[in-house]
Amino acid sequence: MATKRSESGSGSDLAPEKKKKEVRVWMDGCFDMVHFGHANALRQGKEFGDKLLVGVHSDAEVSKHKGPPVYSDEERYKMVRAIKWVDEVVEDAPYVTTLETLDEYGCDFCVHGDDITTTADGQDTYHLVKDAERYKECKRTAGVSTTDLVGRMLLMTKTHHQRDEGSVDSQHVGAISKMFTGEGPSMHSPWTGVSQFLTTTKKIIQFSEGREPNPGDKIVYVDGAFDLFHVGHLDFLEKAAQQGDFLIVGLHTDPVVNRYKGSNFPIMNLHERTLSVLACRHVSEVVIGAPYAVTKDLLEHFKVDVVCHGMTPVMPDEDGTDPYAEAKLQGKFVAIDSKNKLTTKTIIERIITHRLEFEERNKKKEEKEMKIMEHLKNAQKTKTG
Repeated sequence: MATKRSESGSGSDLAPEKKKKEVRVWMDGCFDMVHFGHANALRQGKEFGDKLLVGVHSDAEVSKHKGPPVYSDEERYKMVRAIKWVDEVVEDAPYVTTLETLDEYGCDFCVHGDDITTTADGQDTYHLVKDAERYKECKRTAGVSTTDLVGRMLLMTKTHHQRDEGSVDSQHVGAISKMFTGEGPSMHSPWTGVSQFLTTTKKIIQFSEGREPNPGDKIVYVDGAFDLFHVGHLDFLEKAAQQGDFLIVGLHTDPVVNRYKGSNFPIMNLHERTLSVLACRHVSEVVIGAPYAVTKDLLEHFKVDVVCHGMTPVMPDEDGTDPYAEAKLQGKFVAIDSKNKLTTKTIIERIITHRLEFEERNKKKEEKEMKIMEHLKNAQKTKTG
């Protein structure tokens, strides 16, 4: 045990070193359609202390203050628990963060991004903890929001993963912006709306565990699109991880995903999908732009012991062959039934079914944020004037 000298200064008079107090951090939110932006906020929040507690609002609270959620509260609780920086999830957390909540869970302070969150009547949901100076801010991840993703699905536009100013799809940018705000493309909130995420090597490193498999580890490989990372993916990865010690996820490129999924898939581009998967606590490593066929070279390169796939149909490779033929030949292929039938298509169907509700939700959210922006600008002018 480490020791230190007592105040008497005697070399023989030693006392146990005082244990450092654990810093407990509180974060909360809707966490609807959990994406890498949420995960990045939680990653930053964890850096403020030792333990991260995350409060997730119920369906009733979200519907009251923000509009209908895409995911159920049980789905949202499960998704947040799977983010590797989260130590504990508090279900049915109040929409307005109170000092009583922080004290109940032994949290020193609350952390939130530098965007504005308000109640249905426009009140800052963090005003109580801000007034008590128990509030800290982290940087919001630019280029992604739940509103943005819902907008992509409503119009199924390709602009989120393909920049071609001459294409018809590029014209949808203005259309989505008008749908959200009733204004032209230049009038939109900096926190939500259509944008294109630009990743960096630094961001990938921040999300990556950066560890190698230990000698003797049983290595599991899975591959796919993992678009709009959801509970169905999560349940499958949890089961796949149980097949070994080190789980590698191969992510197919956007053109490959488009070949076997059709329409305007994927909704999220390769870099967005990479960060979403890396944030999952069951995943050890990600292969960015993995080949569609699981080849002998790939199996040897990563020293793969088990190759897993779910119950979804497998499209043949471009030459008509089974992409898992080699893994099956080597006796390494395992089919996994996660018992979860949720797919990316199911989520999109939820959006389309309630299209008008989500359009209205997005529009109201954008309008509230624009009013806050105007208020902040006027306050700044008054201060500088």
